[in-house]
Amino acid sequence: MIEKFRKKNINIQGTPLGQKKSLSIINQLLKTKFNYQFDWLGIPAIQFPNDILIIQELIFRQKPKIIIECGIGHGGMLIFYASILKLLNIKNFKVIGIDVLIKKKNRKKIESHSLSKYIKLYEKSSIDQIFFDRFKKNILQNKNKKLIILDSNHTKDHVSKELELYSTLIKKGEYIVVMDTIIEFINKIYNKGKAFKKGNSPYNAVINFLKKNKSFKVDNYYENKSYLTVAKKGFLKKVK
Repeated sequence: MIEKFRKKNINIQGTPLGQKKSLSIINQLLKTKFNYQFDWLGIPAIQFPNDILIIQELIFRQKPKIIIECGIGHGGMLIFYASILKLLNIKNFKVIGIDVLIKKKNRKKIESHSLSKYIKLYEKSSIDQIFFDRFKKNILQNKNKKLIILDSNHTKDHVSKELELYSTLIKKGEYIVVMDTIIEFINKIYNKGKAFKKGNSPYNAVINFLKKNKSFKVDNYYENKSYLTVAKKGFLKKVK
């Protein structure tokens, strides 16, 4: 009964009118940096609560043993991934965080956390070719299911390169989630002083990637269910 109820309303949320209302709400929330107001187990997790919850659902369904996040911010989402995988009793899992700069205070919080033993940090650009080649060689030795989250530099070129590289790490049925595609649709004031903007956003990278790579498609289910999401057209599933 609840699944039928949910499907009906998720479909309503995914209509053009539903998406228009969603965008209006998101613009209002961004005025007060709403997504900066939440912690996960004591560490800031810079995401909308809706997206945190929906990523939990994706993790529950996928049950990956490896989660890779490019762009870790304060590290709260790394702790989030580790806590969910631990609750699911996934054996020998690993959460990997990659960032061009990990501030000392953030590293300290992550490495002193009770879940730190499950987390591996790399202070490198996610698109550094030498780093990635070594990383890929090591990571592909592990045949277990993977989930990849892209949330670092939000310019089109950077995200395009991440998609080109990290899409090679996953198998059919697995996901890459591209965060902050919403940049393409929000008011310009929120991007003041940033290189990324409408026309130079993760969304543009996703659209170009999908044109060239027919092995992936957008899974609208998670976007529509989250409703207030920064990952519009950002849940990419490998289908072949």
